[in-house]
Amino acid sequence: MNKIKNKNTNKKRVGIIGSGPSGLAQLRAFEAAKNAGLEVPEVVCFEKQSNWGGMWNYSWRTGVGKYGEPIHGSMYKYLWSNGPKECLEFSDYSFDEHFKKPISSYPPRPVLFDYIQGRIKKNNVRDYIRFDTTVRWVNFNDETQKFEMVLDDLKIDKTYTEEFDYLVVASGHFSTPNMPYFKGIEQFPGQVMHAHDFRGADPYKDQNLLIIGSSYSAEDIGVQCYKHGAKSVTLSYRSNPIGVNWPEGISEVPLLTHFENDVAHFKDGTSGKYDAVIMCTGYQHKFPFLPDELRLKTKNNLYPNHLYKGVFFNNLPQLIYLGMQDQYYTFNMFDAQAWVARDFMMDQLPLPSKAERRLDMDKWLEANDKLETSFDHVDFQSDYIKDLLALSDYPDFNVDKVAEMFKEWLKDKDENILTYRDKTFQSVVTGTKAETHHTEWMDELDDSKERYLFQDENEEALEEIMEKQPI
Repeated sequence: MNKIKNKNTNKKRVGIIGSGPSGLAQLRAFEAAKNAGLEVPEVVCFEKQSNWGGMWNYSWRTGVGKYGEPIHGSMYKYLWSNGPKECLEFSDYSFDEHFKKPISSYPPRPVLFDYIQGRIKKNNVRDYIRFDTTVRWVNFNDETQKFEMVLDDLKIDKTYTEEFDYLVVASGHFSTPNMPYFKGIEQFPGQVMHAHDFRGADPYKDQNLLIIGSSYSAEDIGVQCYKHGAKSVTLSYRSNPIGVNWPEGISEVPLLTHFENDVAHFKDGTSGKYDAVIMCTGYQHKFPFLPDELRLKTKNNLYPNHLYKGVFFNNLPQLIYLGMQDQYYTFNMFDAQAWVARDFMMDQLPLPSKAERRLDMDKWLEANDKLETSFDHVDFQSDYIKDLLALSDYPDFNVDKVAEMFKEWLKDKDENILTYRDKTFQSVVTGTKAETHHTEWMDELDDSKERYLFQDENEEALEEIMEKQPI
């Protein structure tokens, strides 16, 4: 194994695992400090995919990738934002700045991916990323107080090690499926898969589809398959139904108990015949590259234990986790976390003692345990964002207004799960009111950026051509 020595042993080094929205937020935070004339550490980001974007980097592949590594992404065709874009807008890079015109509140994946890339392309952060590089192991050396990382360059099949003063884990928590077992499932004659391997609704046209789960992925995949022609969609829930006003053709039933060939039996005594089963049963927080004492162990919730400010591993604050929460806020929350983490790594933000950090975490955990409704969850995460914003110079935004939009969005979904994406909202960054999309969401079967952004212009151009044609 080759050992690469640091070029400048006096300069602190920061290692970032992952270049999805969280990892890119951390890179952007350091670049903002550099642009302000501050001296920043040496930063290296390791990305096992061939491009940045994390989950937003769509791949048709399932199982393993080009170099035999497990596929990271769970992204699929026809995915549209399931929350208003105004709730995730970067406060230092607006949608107006990127697209140069108002767009609708619920863009498809290629449009959001384009927006994510736009901010990063303004800077040279791609130079800090080593693509097709996976982290095999991390050890913290108590004597040197450094992280020793074992890395694989997948392109040239080379293993080497490097040392870092700080480690930022931004690898996400939506890539290791939680796959339950149901009696008789091995005899089910149709396709059985986890949402991690779902790549689009096309294969389920004219099929009776069973979805296990009541998460956002179950809701979105179910509605997408209905939209693209599934004969029927049945969602099976464990404890609580999603509970929206479903259209004819989508229904909810209690938990699946067992299969008899292609017949599924449910807890309430009902049964049905199905062509395919998709497990929308969540994901596990998995960090196989970390030793047990450094590994975050949590389920998906709004405030993981052992993370001070939801970011710093309490037993070793030099170990930083980004984006590990259950999420209402996304891109702007990752930014707020990254700015705080940056200031700590640049010695601009001293942390209190370990005991004081524990007391602060306990306060948040106690509040988290008392949450009951979705509105409570929104308010809790809004308060968390405010707490982070007070600690750094990340450009402020109206968190209370965003919380109001989240609550309106929740009401819209309850009223009509098929039309809520046709609503529009106002940006808290620029004040711009979103445009109504040129096609109602249920009728829009093309999620391409070109169709989304330029359809109106294309129709106008076609009309002009037709007007000039001789009668």
